[in-house]
Amino acid sequence: MRLIDAARCPYCARVRIALAEKGVEYETVEIDLGNRPAWVYELNGPGRVPILEGDFVLPESEVIMEYLEEWHPRPALLPTDAVERARARLLVKRFDDNLGSDYYALRRGDANELDKKLDALEVGQSLFADIAYVPWVLRARDLLRVDLPDRVSDWLVALEERPSVAAEADVVRRL
Repeated sequence: MRLIDAARCPYCARVRIALAEKGVEYETVEIDLGNRPAWVYELNGPGRVPILEGDFVLPESEVIMEYLEEWHPRPALLPTDAVERARARLLVKRFDDNLGSDYYALRRGDANELDKKLDALEVGQSLFADIAYVPWVLRARDLLRVDLPDRVSDWLVALEERPSVAAEADVVRRL
């Protein structure tokens, strides 16, 4: 199994964390996001990463996370309760509204409400949703120097105790 990856990409980080949590071994093929090779577009028309490649090709971090949860059900990233699983999936589905759009607006220097979004961010609801959000929160804190609300900072510190998230924090420090 290969992961077409880019260290600076938080969407790839989601998948790296999920793979680590699941204990799945994989080979990494690192690409330069500023100079994507043509073969990346052959694997995923829009040219986005991550792309998981094995017996078949699977792009898009959210879809890859769902696949990993089904393919390797233990340890579970989603709650056992159906309602709680649905809530976790909804948090991931609404990522752009809840955090992503304002994170990228801040990176571009555009008006944003990232502080408000971080204040309202639902964290600690499920490991699946936490994995979906933590790459951006790490990057906001460490690369953009955003002061996190205490509640979010405490959540992040607790998540960084997990080897999968600690490894990603190391990746972010090297960016």
